[in-house]
Amino acid sequence: MAAPWRSLCITALKHQCRSFSSTNGAQAGQIWRLSHGLPTHGSEYGPLTDLPDWSYVDGRPRPPMKGQARRQKEREEFARRVVSLSSEVDMGMKQWEQKNEAEKRTEEHRKSLLLKAKGNHKLKTK
Repeated sequence: MAAPWRSLCITALKHQCRSFSSTNGAQAGQIWRLSHGLPTHGSEYGPLTDLPDWSYVDGRPRPPMKGQARRQKEREEFARRVVSLSSEVDMGMKQWEQKNEAEKRTEEHRKSLLLKAKGNHKLKTK
């Protein structure tokens, strides 16, 4: 009699494993958040992440938490990178404009060196 119960328990366990969901629960609402311009996770930035959880009664600033210090450092590095890339783009635009101006000057110089019509020929064509 032990064998039928054993096979029944094994069968029940097999059915339970089949209904087990393997999707990631952390992705709940991720599509909605992205479609509304929010971060993929609720704890990436915002008041709940950035503002202090507590403060001293006398108004002293509290020491920053590890995560807040890390995020602040990442933001500072990102801002520095943006400024440096922006300055590189500005420098490239100035060089491009200078190059175009130099090409225009050389073209005007070439045109000024061409032979010019003299005499009455110029008056007749008008």
